[in-house]
Amino acid sequence: MNVLVVGGAGYIGSHMCKCLSEAGHAVVVLDNLATGHRAAVQWGELVEASLGDVAAVGDTLRRHRIDVVMHFAASSLVGESMSDPYKYYANNVCATLALLQAMREAGVSQFVFSSTAAVFGEPQAELIDETHPCQPINPYGNSKLAVERMLDDAARAYGLRATALRYFNAAGACDSGLIGESHEPESHLIPRLLRRAAGEALDVQIFGTDYPTRDGTCVRDYVHVCDLADAHLLALEYSRAQPGFHTFNLGNGTGFTVLEVLAAAQSVVGRPLDIPRGPRRAGDPATLVASSRKARERLGWRPRRADIRRIVADAWAWHQKPAF
Repeated sequence: MNVLVVGGAGYIGSHMCKCLSEAGHAVVVLDNLATGHRAAVQWGELVEASLGDVAAVGDTLRRHRIDVVMHFAASSLVGESMSDPYKYYANNVCATLALLQAMREAGVSQFVFSSTAAVFGEPQAELIDETHPCQPINPYGNSKLAVERMLDDAARAYGLRATALRYFNAAGACDSGLIGESHEPESHLIPRLLRRAAGEALDVQIFGTDYPTRDGTCVRDYVHVCDLADAHLLALEYSRAQPGFHTFNLGNGTGFTVLEVLAAAQSVVGRPLDIPRGPRRAGDPATLVASSRKARERLGWRPRRADIRRIVADAWAWHQKPAF
């Protein structure tokens, strides 16, 4: 198929482009490079444009005879969403609506959406499945949930075949070393630890050591970025056969504590990392772990890179010699 990857110059989007290309699909990337990297576009043509450029989006859909759109082009910093919610509603909701309208006009009726566990808000269960209440606690989560509801409505009204994949903590990098995680600013634990190990003067600390977990630190579900790409590829095939709107949670189903991630990082880099301990950070739940039973049963998805040391090692290979 001809696949338009919106946000394909970013971290997860670029890994998706690699996965699609290897599976035999023709890839086109649409990205304004506000946070993405031109050097990450190594699979498919780059169309440098924003989603708000309706003419460019429509022309791209028609000129490349796009069959399906995969959407990774969201603003995603929780803290920033709290201080600048208009930016998040404009980019994540309004721009996505413009994209969906352009798709309808161009006759493109399949859509795979990169969503997030932030749609759930505070966890009410040890394992979060698709039946968990959606009660976001920040504008980022609200904006993603708004798009999910829009997709559900569009599926009912227009016959859009749409799938939203809600994942927790994407991490790692492909073993080719060609692409990896490169954000500015970087807010994720694993790349912050590894960039500190690589010599950057990042202020990294552990927030809270008195949580009701096995070692007192927060538990999070880390998913290898290539496993996420595999899930999106399966979702693409699933929505071809299944009309309507579908949601899937993606996670390893086993969480790792902050100290376990630190131990994996120290093992991989081969030396101790002096990371100070601090008080709890407001709004951090003790545990966030996904139930991926639905994705396993309906998509046939199996994370193949679930070991935390493997995830960290692949990320470290990138951070030692990042290409961008």
